[in-house]
Amino acid sequence: MASTATGRPTTGSAAGRRHPLVATAMVLPLAIALAVIFGGVEAVVTQASSVAGTLGR
Repeated sequence: MASTATGRPTTGSAAGRRHPLVATAMVLPLAIALAVIFGGVEAVVTQASSVAGTLGR
C-alpha cells in the first residue's frame, strides 16, 4: 500500500482527489508556456485541426 508524505497510508477514496477541471486549470498555464517557449504552438494547432476534421466526418 502506498503512503503519503506524512506516512499515513492512502486509500482508494475520493477524499484526496482533485476534480478534473481543477487539475486542468492547474496544468494548462504551464502547458501553454512550454508550448510557446519550445515553439510547439503550430504543432498543437495542426493536431487540433486534424482531430476536428476527423470528428466532423
